[in-house]
Amino acid sequence: MERSQTARKKSAVATSFVALLRGFNVGAANWLAMAALQAAFEGAGGRKVETLLQSGNVVFAAPGDEGEAIAARACALLARAAGVDAFIVPRDGESWRRLVASNPFLAAGADPDALHAACLSAMPSAERFARLEPDRSPPDTFVVVVGADVYLSLPNGVARSKLTNSWFDARLGTVSTMRNWRTVMKLAALVEARRR
Repeated sequence: MERSQTARKKSAVATSFVALLRGFNVGAANWLAMAALQAAFEGAGGRKVETLLQSGNVVFAAPGDEGEAIAARACALLARAAGVDAFIVPRDGESWRRLVASNPFLAAGADPDALHAACLSAMPSAERFARLEPDRSPPDTFVVVVGADVYLSLPNGVARSKLTNSWFDARLGTVSTMRNWRTVMKLAALVEARRR
């Protein structure tokens, strides 16, 4: 009895989450006002919802066991309200901190402006990871350190790289969404501000 009450109390504690929309506000297609994005997450049960930039980045609070469900509900609300199929990759605050702390390119002294992270919707199998071609797009490189995240160094820019979301999706059998390292760090700052 005591254990179940403790578990309920623990799950009721608010946790910060990062949610990344795939493919919104890139070019003229799938344009979405950030106010509509915020409203979708609030309508789905998210608290203290904040958006960042115009490319579908959200930080919100929720009980620790509800973040993914809220992201899924927000996805459905966006599809109904905006008439487009949304895809959202969520991460809890601790996962986002790990993403920031584990970047091997930063540890090697790489220029942060060349760095990106691709967040995957699920952890692929080892067989799927074996399908990745390390020399696909030189001088671009990538490293998988955390199972559902891929770190990329793209010195000539993301637009010239063959390491695209669609390539990762086809090889890994999952959905990926990429952010440059400056955006990763801005989202990390929003997550950290909630801990104070």
